[in-house]
Amino acid sequence: MGLLGFDKTRMVSREKALSGREERMPVPERHTVLDTPLEGPYPEGTEVAEFGLGCFWGAERRFWQTEGVYTTAAGYAGGFTPNPTYEEVCSGLTGHTEVVLVVFDPAKVSYRQLLRIFWESHDPTQGMRQGGDVGTQYRSAVYVRSDEQREAAQESLETYQRVLARNGYGAITTEIAPAGEFYFAEDYHQQYLDKNPNGYCGLGGTGLSCPIGVAAVED
Repeated sequence: MGLLGFDKTRMVSREKALSGREERMPVPERHTVLDTPLEGPYPEGTEVAEFGLGCFWGAERRFWQTEGVYTTAAGYAGGFTPNPTYEEVCSGLTGHTEVVLVVFDPAKVSYRQLLRIFWESHDPTQGMRQGGDVGTQYRSAVYVRSDEQREAAQESLETYQRVLARNGYGAITTEIAPAGEFYFAEDYHQQYLDKNPNGYCGLGGTGLSCPIGVAAVED
């Protein structure tokens, strides 16, 4: 249970969400691993994806280690409160989930390949939790920025659902929705596991492969 008995596994309504603030979170200038800017404008030809798969510390590392990824950032999306703090998101009263912003070069890694990493790196059937991390901030989500991304995400969900069902898993609970405002998380969250190599990482998948994005790069 969260603040004042609020159940953090239930989505807060827009009316009951925290009011937030106008001031943006300061954004570090450079990625500590890739030495690229965290904030746009990004190079011509790159595309942006947003994935929520539990605690963003381990999730961000999984994507920055992927060839073809230009930069990554930890942040909050899918909620109501403008410019939330981590403590506010943890309360369950902002509606946000922890996400990773992934800027990638589609000539080197396709969106479908990123989706495969997304599905295989967590258990998308757990609802408002991921392992021992419980609350709406840990829900599985794909926030799409084009019709092509939406179609690829939905197709991959249906493909992976068949794999999971054959192996005794329940329904995928992943939220697929248009990308709204992305709010950068605090400086200490950015590339957290590079700054804290022995830090917590709750990332863990089902062990089942997702048969999409296996080609080198799609035409």
